[in-house]
Formats: sequence, C-alpha cells, structure tokens
Amino acid sequence: MSADKNPSSGRTPRGTAACAPWVRTRLRTAPGACAALAVLVLLTAFLAAAFPRSVDAYETKGLRHDVGSLSPQRSLLRVTTPPDGTSLDERADAARKEVLSGVHSGLLRTLPGPVRPDAPRSSYGVRTTNPLTASEPYLPRPNAMPPQFTYIAPSDLAGHSTLESGRWPAARGTVTAATREVEAVVPAETADALKLGIGSIVAVPTHDGKPLTVRVSGTVTPRHPADAYWAAEPLMRGPSLVADPGQPVPTFYWVAALLLSPDAGPALLSTTGEPELFWHIAPDTTHLTSTDAAPLTDVVASLESGPELLRLRDIAGPTVTVSTDLDEILVAHEAMRSAISPVVAVAAVGIGSVAGVVLLMTGGLTAARRHRELSLLRSRGASLAGIGARLFAETAVIVVPAAALGLLLAVLLVGEARLWPAVTGAGAVAGLVCVALPLRTTLQHRRPQLHGARDDMVNARPSRRRTVAELTVLVLAIGAVTALRRRGTGAEGGTDLLVSAAPVLVGLIAALVLVRLYPLPLRLAARPVARMRGAIGFLSLARAGRSSAGGTLPLLALLVALTTAAFGGSVLAGVADARDAAALAAVGADARISGQGDAKPLTDRFAKDVRAAGGVRDVAPVQIDYSVVLPPGEGGSEGNKGATLVGVEPGSYDRLARATGAGSLPPALLRATGPSAPLPEGAPYSADRVLPAIASPSVAARLGDRPQAIETLAGHFKVRVVAVRESTPAVSGSSFLIVNSASLTQRATTALLVTGDALDAKALKAAARDAGKDFVVRLRSEERASFVDTPVQSGAERIYGAGIVAGAGYALLAVLLSLLRTAPERTTLLARLRTMGLTTRQGRRLLALEAMPQALLAALGGLLVGWATIALLAPGVDLVSLALSGARGADVPHTASLRADLWSLALPAIGVVLLAAAVAGVQAWWASRRGSITELRAGDTR
Repeated sequence: MSADKNPSSGRTPRGTAACAPWVRTRLRTAPGACAALAVLVLLTAFLAAAFPRSVDAYETKGLRHDVGSLSPQRSLLRVTTPPDGTSLDERADAARKEVLSGVHSGLLRTLPGPVRPDAPRSSYGVRTTNPLTASEPYLPRPNAMPPQFTYIAPSDLAGHSTLESGRWPAARGTVTAATREVEAVVPAETADALKLGIGSIVAVPTHDGKPLTVRVSGTVTPRHPADAYWAAEPLMRGPSLVADPGQPVPTFYWVAALLLSPDAGPALLSTTGEPELFWHIAPDTTHLTSTDAAPLTDVVASLESGPELLRLRDIAGPTVTVSTDLDEILVAHEAMRSAISPVVAVAAVGIGSVAGVVLLMTGGLTAARRHRELSLLRSRGASLAGIGARLFAETAVIVVPAAALGLLLAVLLVGEARLWPAVTGAGAVAGLVCVALPLRTTLQHRRPQLHGARDDMVNARPSRRRTVAELTVLVLAIGAVTALRRRGTGAEGGTDLLVSAAPVLVGLIAALVLVRLYPLPLRLAARPVARMRGAIGFLSLARAGRSSAGGTLPLLALLVALTTAAFGGSVLAGVADARDAAALAAVGADARISGQGDAKPLTDRFAKDVRAAGGVRDVAPVQIDYSVVLPPGEGGSEGNKGATLVGVEPGSYDRLARATGAGSLPPALLRATGPSAPLPEGAPYSADRVLPAIASPSVAARLGDRPQAIETLAGHFKVRVVAVRESTPAVSGSSFLIVNSASLTQRATTALLVTGDALDAKALKAAARDAGKDFVVRLRSEERASFVDTPVQSGAERIYGAGIVAGAGYALLAVLLSLLRTAPERTTLLARLRTMGLTTRQGRRLLALEAMPQALLAALGGLLVGWATIALLAPGVDLVSLALSGARGADVPHTASLRADLWSLALPAIGVVLLAAAVAGVQAWWASRRGSITELRAGDTR
C-alpha cells in the first residue's frame, strides 16, 4: 500500500518515485528530430503508396481508353444464329419479339465477368444477311445498277430514333412467315438519296415466289448516330454508294436498309436474304480496371470458341456464334503494357533503393545521436532486448501515424486503383524504419566500446567478409547489365527484378570502388598541403580523411540517387528524340503543305503567300511523283520496282536537308550542263537527256553506274546516280530519286516544305484554304503531339518525371543527413579552435573545405556513373512502346534508345555540392553565435 496516496494530503509518499512514461519523455526530449523523422517517413510512405496506385490508375485509364476508343462496330459482341426449328412455323416462333427479348435478357445475365453489358446500348432482332436487289423503276440507278436493300427488324426502334415524318411501322395481327405485307421506316438520308417517300413500296423476293411487300410508313433520324445501336449496322443510319467488284471498270450502286417493326421479324424468314437472329451486346467500359485486362482477354476468347460459348448456346440455340474485334485491342493493350512496365520498374527499383538507403542513414544518425545515452544504460545493466523494445516503441509512435498519413494522402490524390498494393508499400516503409532504426542502434552496444580508436576512411582496412560481399555484388551487377543488354527490358516472362536493378547495382559497385579509392587522393593532397603556410588546408584534408569508415552508405545513396535521376532524364530525352524523329519523318519539315497524294500543283502566288506568313524562315518547293517504275536490274531477272521521283530546287532543298539533320545536298551535284541543262518553257526536249540524280541505296543498286531511262509524269529522260543518301526530307520511303526540278519538262510544284521558328499556323492554314479546299497543312508540332495519345504513355512519363525529382531530392537529403551526423563533432572542433585564435571566417572555410572532398567525390562520381549507366544499358532499353505506342507506318522508327540528358545529370550533382557548402556555412555561422563554454565541458571526450 506504499504506493497509495495519503487521503488527507493527496500527495505521494516520499518513498515512491513518480516515473514518467519512457516514450513520452523521449519525444519531449528531441521534438525536432521526431518531427523530421515523421516528415521523412510521411513523404517516403506517400511515394511508396502512390507509385503502385499511379501505375494501377494509368493502366486502368489506358484499358478504358483503348476499349472505349474502339469503334462500337468493332467492340460489340455479335451473337448471331439462324432461326432454330425443323419447320418454318417453328423458326418463325423463334424470331418473335417476345422470344428474342427473353433470350436477350438471359444472355445479359449469363455473360461472365469482367464482361459487363451496357443494356441501353444493346439491341436484338432479325435481319437479312444477303442484300436483296430492288427492281422498282422509281429507285435511282447510278451506272444503271439497281440498288440493294438489307431488311432489319431491330428492337426498341422508337427509343433510339426520332420520327421525322409519317408514323411508326405497325404490325397488323400476328405476323408469320406467310405474311406478305409489312411496314417499315426509312432513315432520312436513305429517303433523300433513293427517292423514298411515305407510301413507297419495295417488293422483296421470297422462296415461294410471292414477294413480300414492304411499305414505307415514315422517315426517322438517329438520336445518337455514333451509339452502338446504330454503329452495329451502318446502313441503319444512311445509304452507301459502293463499287461492284465484278466489273472491269468502276461501277457503283446504292446499298441501304429498311427498318421494320420489331414485331415483323417472322415475315423476313420467307425471304431469300438468308435471315438470321442477332443480339448486339455493347460492353460497358466504365467499370474496367487494370486487373481486368487478362481475365477479359480470356473471357472473350472463351466466348468466341470455348466453354462460355457452350453456355450461350444453351440459351440462344445450338448454332449460335459470337464474333468481336475486342480481343484484338486487348492483345494490343497487353503488348503495350508489357513493353512499358519493365521500363517503369527500373525507375521504381531505383527510387525504392534510394529511399531505403536514406532511411538506413536516418537510423545511423539516430544511433550516433543517442550513442552515449544507450551506452550509459547498457553499463547500468540494461539488456539489449529491453533497449530494443524501448526504441521500437518510441519509433513506432512516430512512424506508424506518419506512414498512415502518407497512405491516406496517396489514396486521396490517386484514385481508381487497388488499395492493397498501396498499403503494402506504406507498410514496408513503416516496417523498415521501425525495425532498422532500433536494430542498428542496439547492435552497436553488443560489446563494451572504448573511446579513442580511430574509425576513419584513410586508416580503415576492408575485411575479408567485405571483400567477398563486394565481389558478390560485382558479379550480380555484371549479370544484370549483361542480361539487360542481351534480352532488353521487354523479355518474355514479365518484369525481371535483377534486370530492373541494373542501375542500382551499377551505382553500388561505383560507390564501393570510390570508397576504396577515396583515401588515395587525400594522402597525395595532404603531403604538399602540410608544407604550406596556414593550417586551414591541412586541417580540412585531415578532417576529411578522418570521416567515418562507414561512409559507404551516404555515398551509395548519393550515387544511386544521381544515377536514378540521370536514368529517368535519359528515358524522357530518348522518348522526346524518338517523337521528334518520327514527326520529322512524317512531315519532312516544320510544316508541309500539299494536296491529296502530293498530286495537285501549287501556284507561285500561293508559295509567295506562304513565305510571307509569320515565323517562316525558308520554303523548299518540291515536285513529287510516286508512280516511277525503275528499269530492270542487270541481267533483267528482277521484276518491276517502284520509286518516288523528287524534283527539287537545289539551293532551298540543301538548306532544308541541313536544317532537318538529313545531311548536306550540295547544289553542284544536281547541276546539269550541256544537252542536259534546264530547257526554257515550251522548248523541245529529248528523251536521251541525262540528269544527275541523288538516289537511295536500293535505287542506286538497281540503276548502277550507267545512265538509265525512266518514264515519269514529269517527262521521259535518263538519270545517272551521282550520290547516295539514306533518307531525304521530302519522302519517308526507302526508294527515291532526287533530281533538279528545273531540268524536268513537265514542271509543277506539288508540295511546299516550310522551316521556321514559331510558325503562324493560322496564317498557313488560311493561305491553304484560299488556295483550294484540297490543300492540307501538316505541322510537325501537331504530328508530334499525336504520338502521346494513351494514358499509359502519359502515366509512365509522369512517373519518370517524378523519379527525377525524387532522385534529386533524396540525393540532397543524403548529403544533409551525412553532414548532420558529424555536426556535433565539427561544432566542438570549432569551439576548441576558437580558443586557439581561429576566426569565424576561417571556421567557415575549414568546414567548407572539409565537406568538399566527399561532396565533389559524390558529384563527379554521380556524373560519371550516370553517364556510364546510360551507355551500358542503352542497347537493352527500347523506348518505342513508350514513345510511339499506337503510331503505325513507315514514318515510325523501329527503335528508340536512351540518350544522356545534360540537365538531369548535372543539376542534381551541382545541387549536392552547393548544399554541402551551404550546410557547412550555416553550421559555422551557428557555431560562432554560441560560446566556447557551452560546447566544451570537463570530461567531454568528443
């Protein structure tokens, strides 16, 4: 009862000590350090939680974008079957509206997830599969060909269209296969084109010879023409003029659709149009997530030819078939995601490694700050388990709420993603800090330690264990780099963590090598400095050499952070270069103005208007002919081969080629003299004229060294190859001939290639409109912007941009933590030196010079390692999917590789040096404000 209070006084007896809780006491003792740790954990947990959610979010948006951007005609699930039954009446019963509606409801319920039907946009009904020729004399007949009609009895026609005139089609009585007159409505466009009005009659041939009369009762217009209801059958919206493939000359005729009442479907079964029952099911993409991509692909394949198809046949009939183009876009999406994910994983591993190292450095700072306190507890009998438990408790009180807050911020800021990967990331950060900080601090007190032993980098001798560990890491790094260079990031089997860790392993090897080499320049520099007057230089080098032998961790953090930032910058630079190259190959200049197929001539006045537009620096007029047939090769064994003839003005085209990086095309190469010189307008010409030409390698190999005769739209002449170029701005193909347009007999400018800075696009397009409606202005900037058209691309780029910022930020934080760890020791040194006459200015110089060797080592090492990492890994990292995914054609480069970016290499490294100097200056200023008595105490062993 000695612990009870005295009821009369309310005081605790003198023999009992009131002990404050340990955790609360420690938090009050160092509130600044606790707050800094909480902020660091919050930011790191936020990044660890936001990364998987960001990947999930952009993959989800990418899947919805890819499926949603697919035309409804291709994304529909088309369930079709001939009417089931042994007799005509049974088949007619199967085509009734009530039966079709019941089957439709059953299909929607049976579809397996993640295929979710969009019921309002889905439809069902009866249609003829073969267009039937209409012989009515009032119908228009282009090229004397009668029109053909498709007859459709769709569901809910009134709910998806607007009645323009007349009335809705009605079914009189019960419609059967023997019914010989039904009503239909006509799309307004079809009515205008085919002269159909209310009361018009179309006779439909039947199997028994008695035609089915279809009477037009009204005209309709679609409420939402782009909706899946109408896109499933484009003829439901309007007619189409098509060519007869069986005619030797183009012969056109109309094809159109007549829309019957939903109850009139059975009447179509007697026609010769091979009627079928259909259910068009539109997929709902609003609920798709990134995890649905693979299951959706499997389900679509099963619906087309698998177990799910058998389930649908149990509902709709034994001959049901399912068709869709949805599987094609899903395969393309998965291919793009598989190509981009390994590249993103490289950034994730790099930032994660840097963050882990920085958190371990935080543990080292805590261990150094509380070393004497825990040594005193250990000397008074405290157990390692007890110390570890106390440290774990006070760390968890700070870390767990901070990690939870970081997770909450990530969830709030990044939506449409799974929760458990974010929880795992934030939990890993909290677990690492809660375990690593107490463990590292506690393990230093396993044995009693005596003060006085020097633990510096100059005198340290690596142990055998360390040597073995370093050799192991070296082997892993070599294996990772070799695998990445050989297999690339897009190897089959998913993301390879060893390959993704290649930049981190390269940075680790560089850090270990630099730590081993670091004492050598210090020893070499200390000798001449020792013989110089003044103690500042010698003291700074001596202090730099006495840095802790555990300096590998800060250097590792800096190198990995700088390497990660450099790698991220090289990815973005490579992506930008690939898009620039593709846009330039597609356009040929900053702007291109031409007609369709580069075939329509441009006037000289139009060229003058273009030159007068704002921002135009130069204009290169060219004449392009894509129909040139090359003569047979030597021996005549090769077949016909086409090439593109490009007639150019040598001076302006040479300037264009140099401006676009295509190399120089000296005008003298294309200058023709003598009989081949340019002729005046209207002068007679000879087909034996020989024009000098610049050719592509394939064309040059075909033509050889001798003059060869060619026939072009610009005239007939001979050409002799005088130079070979791999590419040319005017055309993107690999087979071309460039000649002087002045030497052509049929001269006509068909394209203008414009170069300039800040082109006035509105003025160029206005000039093109004034010249004619057939002329189009293609801008290089607009072409480049078109390559970024998927959320997956933009999301991956944002992650790499964030990786650059995070890498640079962690590099600066590593410098700060490294300097803070030794700050008390440096403050004491300045106090002692001030008692010997050291001035404040000399103190600042001393601390700055002391910090510079390691800062310069990290900065220069980061520059070299970042550049070397990019050079080593560039052959194995293909950025085409990230840069140009979705782009097609000959203009698209086949590969896109990394390129070292000066800013992402230099800026973080410069920031490291500047921060080290700034921290040293601030510390010297702060130490000068405090008296020596405050820092120097009797018995202090610092």
